[in-house]
Amino acid sequence: MVSILIGLALLMFFAYLGWSIIWVAPVVAGIVALLSGLDLLDAYTNTYMTGFVNFTKQWFPIFLLGAVLGKLMEDTGAAKSVALQFTKYIGEKRAILGVLVACAVLTYGGVSLFVVVFAIYPIALALFKKANISRKLIAPTIVLGAFTFTMTAVPGTPQIQNLIPMNTFKTSPMAGSWIGIVATLIMAVGGYFWLKFRENRMTVAGDTFTEVEGDKGNEEDGNENLPNWLLSLVPLIVVVILLDLVKLNPIASLLAGIVVILLLNLKRYKTFMPSMNEGAKGSVLAIINTAAAVGFGAVVTSVPEFDHITDMLLGISSNPLVSESLVVQLLAMITGSASGGMGIALQALGGTYADLAQTTGISPEAFHRMASVASGASILPHNGALLTLLAVTKLSHKETYKDVFVVGLIIPTIAVIVGIIMAAMGII
Repeated sequence: MVSILIGLALLMFFAYLGWSIIWVAPVVAGIVALLSGLDLLDAYTNTYMTGFVNFTKQWFPIFLLGAVLGKLMEDTGAAKSVALQFTKYIGEKRAILGVLVACAVLTYGGVSLFVVVFAIYPIALALFKKANISRKLIAPTIVLGAFTFTMTAVPGTPQIQNLIPMNTFKTSPMAGSWIGIVATLIMAVGGYFWLKFRENRMTVAGDTFTEVEGDKGNEEDGNENLPNWLLSLVPLIVVVILLDLVKLNPIASLLAGIVVILLLNLKRYKTFMPSMNEGAKGSVLAIINTAAAVGFGAVVTSVPEFDHITDMLLGISSNPLVSESLVVQLLAMITGSASGGMGIALQALGGTYADLAQTTGISPEAFHRMASVASGASILPHNGALLTLLAVTKLSHKETYKDVFVVGLIIPTIAVIVGIIMAAMGII
């Protein structure tokens, strides 16, 4: 058990320092294997790589198609067109709400979080400048809109965090809809009021918008060639309808969205190949990062003493949703990845929770939704998506993490607790 704790501590430490989990995970897995008396070579070539390959085999098509869809939305200008229109409708005085809604629409349509960051930031910068709101609130606003409720809680979201539990619990993307709706309201409304509270406090204190060298925020220049915003919404709507109403496979739904965006932007055909190439490249890095964490989890679960940890976790509460949520949340925190942490948790205990769904009478849909929501309540300073966001926005942890902590960890954790209570009351 000590070897496992050492391994988890090392993984979190190196991830916090910014070292790539692609090579850190197998090295730390090797340390766990050595300290546990396992054969080092077998632990890597067999156990680690089996977990790595199985996850990649199952989820690479989703990562690939999601990344390609997102990159096409970005490079054709469709993502910017949609975001600009929503922010204009909401108004310059409500810059935070405008950016929040724009992020939510894009992510719920299947656009990857990283694409949303790059597409939204210039628009957010311009809106915050006009509204004279401190740029320090741009990062937490994007976190709230793209990294929380639309990623994990809104029923039917095509984000990977909502799709991974489907295989374990034999559920659909709409699983646990009532829990998801309430969790969404808690995160979206609670987070928005926190950010407005912070805006007012910072404005009174004189902390308003400041220019930073290299800023490229403008929502006017170069917008005359953007595609129609309603047509730009069509691919996203197609993905959601096919996935949630037609009950089509996620791969087919995302592929249909890609085909639609290509057809709607034929005059931009010269951008198709480079966009799809870049999307494909990005998907490879994304899934390898996640699969590396899952491979580490495979080694941890192969340690004989892991059974004791399993018993301890399952004994935390008579309600298995408590232990499931806690395990997923902690592992997502440690790995700095919502999908990676969930992948490790379901690799280790997914079968156990699936069995408990049969024996306890708790709906598999509740297990699905709680795993998803808990995975997003995990944004620590070393979170991979957060580090990318801060690099793009030219902000630091010192400037933003207090508000990111509230909207990305504290409020989502409250949503997890409420979700467990709802499931215990039979409200799924």
